[in-house]
Amino acid sequence: MMHKLQKQLSCAALMAFASLPTWASGTIDGPVTKQAMNWHAIIMFFLFVAFTLGVTYWAASRTRSAKDFYSAGGGITGFQNGLAIAGDYMSAASFLGISALVFDTGYDGLIYSLGFLVGWPVITFLVAERLRNLGKYTFADVASYRLQQGPVRTFAATGTLVVVALYLIAQMVGAGKLIQLLFGMNYNTAVIMVGILMVIYVIFGGMLATTWVQIIKAVLLLSGASFMAFMVLKHVNFSVEGMFAQAVHVKQAGAQLLAVKATAASDVAAQAVANHSADAATLVEKASDAAKAAAKAAKNIMAPGGLVSNPIDAISLGLALMFGTAGLPHILMRFFTVKDAQAARKSVFVATGFIGYFYILTFIIGFGAIMLVSTDPSYKDAAGKLLGGSNMAAVHLAHAVGGDLFLGFISAVAFATILAVVSGLTLSGASAVSHDLYASVWRHGRVDEATEIRVSKYATVALGVVAILLGIMFEKQNIAFMVGLAFSIAASANFPVLFLSMFWKGLTTRGAVIGGYSGLICAVVLIILGPAVWVDTLGHAKGSELFPYKNPAIFSMTLAFVMTWLFSITDKSTQAESERAQFLPQFIRSMTGVGAEGASKH
Repeated sequence: MMHKLQKQLSCAALMAFASLPTWASGTIDGPVTKQAMNWHAIIMFFLFVAFTLGVTYWAASRTRSAKDFYSAGGGITGFQNGLAIAGDYMSAASFLGISALVFDTGYDGLIYSLGFLVGWPVITFLVAERLRNLGKYTFADVASYRLQQGPVRTFAATGTLVVVALYLIAQMVGAGKLIQLLFGMNYNTAVIMVGILMVIYVIFGGMLATTWVQIIKAVLLLSGASFMAFMVLKHVNFSVEGMFAQAVHVKQAGAQLLAVKATAASDVAAQAVANHSADAATLVEKASDAAKAAAKAAKNIMAPGGLVSNPIDAISLGLALMFGTAGLPHILMRFFTVKDAQAARKSVFVATGFIGYFYILTFIIGFGAIMLVSTDPSYKDAAGKLLGGSNMAAVHLAHAVGGDLFLGFISAVAFATILAVVSGLTLSGASAVSHDLYASVWRHGRVDEATEIRVSKYATVALGVVAILLGIMFEKQNIAFMVGLAFSIAASANFPVLFLSMFWKGLTTRGAVIGGYSGLICAVVLIILGPAVWVDTLGHAKGSELFPYKNPAIFSMTLAFVMTWLFSITDKSTQAESERAQFLPQFIRSMTGVGAEGASKH
């Protein structure tokens, strides 16, 4: 069977390279087809794909059991896992999205950088070791440890799949835009290609391939981002204050230019109205848009409030980013790839160091793009907007500081970033379907490993199709913002149940399920009714949203904790008493590791 897998993988690799002439020909229509072919980028892109397919081929030969497929046999070291977690976390949303937010709004983009980082102490001190000692493959193993398997695992799988779906949107949009910019390829075709590659990685290589792709990608991304930040600081003689001052000057000059254009547009519109011209209404609308753009550009990029001006939104976003990290299924799953709790703790320590360093770099990259990219017309279209949108600011900066060769490197690395993260997400989603739903809920544990792995592979293909469809549907969304929404749901559904299952003796199945679903449904409904989806995605009139805030975590997370507590303390059933009595044995195992899963012996 393994020989057959390897043969199939070889065929997949050949197919990917056989289609190279089609992609490189530039014959596929798309909005960025006028971009010149960057052969450095294309060659590095395919070298990375070839190398990672080679890693997948190697991993396929070592993936013999369910433990190997889901958790790399528990044989990854603490340092390797830390680097892989950092790789999982340094996603397209971080690299492209946060630098885009800083490029657009300046100082306020830092709220995402810091928010993503401060979640790690929560994982270090509260979650990592207990999770490793109690679990096997997924966080549902921990949440359902002393509770009824069916209802709790069903909820955990639902929460996992919703978070994975939102996270996948961000990654697929980033990948589509990137390849569209590099190859002038149709956006939809680019998204489909990414979907196919991620399915190949997961189906054949499982967690081992996903881990090593993450490690390789993390090293490349940290190296590339370090060089970009170095070159930006070199441009201002290594003066951070000088960098900020120059960026403010550039933004002010741009704002003055937009103000002049807005005045001219207003004069033209007024003249058209006075003359009763047929196109007067169109000109008035254009003048209004120009005035709004000028007012937005006039805001000081070093002042707070450019991105999140509402205090409720700011607190809500902060809660989501802090506690959402401890509810992300693809991050939690990584703690089962190491041999013991000590290695899990080391993983978090290593990951936090690398992630903190990386987020400092994204801030410098964002301000560097303001200085070096927004002032260069070669990076803009005829309308004066950035080619590929703000999400491509970091990619354009790579060209500005390192030319075509470095642009090729950063483009390939950014693509590698997306490919690695979607692989981890897909594996966590497929595990929720095969391990939590199929094996534990529907078959009540009466299933052999080969069947479970086969179901996981079917689920991987299904998730690949869903990811492609969602990526096409949400093409216009800012990718860091989409990840912020995923964090809101992780903080509202997964985190409360996981946290209380490990720390509160009084938790019962009834409380966990009702509280978890309350947080999940509340977060999803409020996101849909809020301005991000209701206005920006569904196209309703501005101001018609039924929920005024972009980030629902402060409401949905509170609701989840309150409902879990309320329905647990009012549960007087025999089952509830039994679940409370099992807390002590669970607590002893979580603290000591006695009886915990070990690593596979190969």
